[in-house]
Parts: sequence; C-alpha cells; structure tokens
Amino acid sequence: MKRVVEQTADGSATLYVPQMDEHYHSVKGARTESQHIFVDMGLKAISSQSPQILEVGFGTGLNALLTLEASNLLNKQVHYTGIELYPLTWSEIDALGYSQSDDFRKIHNAPWGEEAIIKDNFTLIKLEADINEMFCEATNNKRIDLNNRFDLIYFDAFAPEKQPEMWSQELFNALYKALRVKGILTTYCAKGVVRRMLQAAGFVVERLPGPPGGKREILRATKF
Repeated sequence: MKRVVEQTADGSATLYVPQMDEHYHSVKGARTESQHIFVDMGLKAISSQSPQILEVGFGTGLNALLTLEASNLLNKQVHYTGIELYPLTWSEIDALGYSQSDDFRKIHNAPWGEEAIIKDNFTLIKLEADINEMFCEATNNKRIDLNNRFDLIYFDAFAPEKQPEMWSQELFNALYKALRVKGILTTYCAKGVVRRMLQAAGFVVERLPGPPGGKREILRATKF
C-alpha cells in the first residue's frame, strides 16, 4: 500500500494510506495522542513494575518509543510484544522524524520473531502476524498459552470502519483472557459498539477525556 507522510497539529508526523483513506495516528497530534492514550492512561495506570505489554498494531513504533522513554522515568522493567501484519520499512519510519536515538533504531532493526534487548529495562519482540489467527491458533491448537500473559494492552488498530475484522467480540474475548487480573486495555476508539463489546467480554470500561486538542473521549478497560 502507498503511504504518504503528513504533518499533524502538534508538529509530529504520521502516515496516510490513500487506499484506505486512513491515518496511522491522529491528525490532531500523533505524538500527543500516543502519549496520552497509551502511556499516560495505560502505562502510568498499572501497578506492575515489570509489565508485560501487548501492542495490537505496532505500526510506526511510536508507541514503543514513548513507552521506552517512560519506562526509564518510571523505573519499570518492560517486556513489549508488538503485533503487526504489515511491517513498515525503515525508510518510511525514518521519514517521520520521531527520533534519531540509537534506541529507536534498535527497535526497528530488531529482527521479527526474535526477542531483543533494546535497553536493560526494555525487552522487545515483534511478531509479523494476524492477531486473529494467532489467538485462534492458540485457543484451538493449544500451541501458545496466552491466558493471563499481559498487564497492559495497547489496542491501536485502524478504525472499525476501515478494519472491521480487528474489532470483533471474539477478539475482545480473547484479549480479556490474555490479561492478568487488574490488567488494562486502552484504545483511542470510544464508539458505543466498541464499549459494549468490551463490557460483554468482561471488562469494566471507563470513558476518559481524550488527548489535548484531539478526540473528546477514549476508552480504558480493566479486568477485575
């Protein structure tokens, strides 16, 4: 798919996919959105100092970068799993200008399917996979035990109207099982149908204020 670099309202860049008429991040502010939804409302809200994090939609790696930066400040030992069906090239990512740090380059140079130590407190594994197939395989064939694996899930798939297969009751049920007790799922999408699916899966769902200058509300779902 063709992808075009576009600037967002906070000065950071995002990618636009003309074929889908969809952006990877909010045009109101790519970095601001990711920081608020996933780090401030997610990472900072969990008590674990050694969290297992799952990102659904690894994309540009911006969420991983911001999590790495925050983990240093919060003294957290993070194990980060990113799932992406359509990995980007380094040239596409580098054009966004998110960071010139060696850590960000390490994130993207890390081989897919292998665990990599990016920093002493940040371990990464990137999986090039369809999350629906992966979770279905784990459930049906018992090859991978994903139950009670994660403390935090960043749900950052494309919008439901663009990628409906990523917003199903079956998947939210699986993600609920994948979280440990008191685990959190955060997402930018506050649509009523998404909130109701999360509740049907077993989550207690909060509607929280969205990022400055951006969406009015976001969702945070907790497993009790």
